[in-house]
Amino acid sequence: MNSRPAVFFDRDGVVNVSPGAGYVLRWEGFHFAPGIIEALALCRARGYATILVTSQQGVGKGLMTQTTLDAIHARMQAGLAAHATAFDGIYACTHLSGTCTCRKPSPEMILRAQTDHSLDLTRSWLIGDHDRDIQMAINAGVPRTIRILSHHESEVAAEFTLPSTEGLASLLTTHLPAAA
Repeated sequence: MNSRPAVFFDRDGVVNVSPGAGYVLRWEGFHFAPGIIEALALCRARGYATILVTSQQGVGKGLMTQTTLDAIHARMQAGLAAHATAFDGIYACTHLSGTCTCRKPSPEMILRAQTDHSLDLTRSWLIGDHDRDIQMAINAGVPRTIRILSHHESEVAAEFTLPSTEGLASLLTTHLPAAA
């Protein structure tokens, strides 16, 4: 099987509107970010795998169960599937800081996706809103990064920076080459 590139997406603040300092603990708190469905459709049309890589330590803190997180992701996928934009894979670190090897900025979630989906990381992209997202891409050898500005720190430089997800599809239209 030939490897193809992927676009890796962080969840909170990229795929869905950031809950701020808290967590999305149930489906009613999940709202797709403006422009994200168009961006996912463009990635798929250009031949990229789309992979969600997300930290969800609300599970590790006992604020929600793994079953609840899985249900949120299932409803997210169903909403995206209605637009033919569901993710090819979902990888979530649910551990507390310091208790695992998959917590961002570790490249472990990306490397697992690479193995599971036969991905070419050298032609891949990552879209995130935290320094740890961009650093995870760097650590995994993913060369292209887009940072969505938010209330989070910004010390690790991304290749592109956007004020919100609203301009994401436009940026990808210009800079994301066909995967073939």
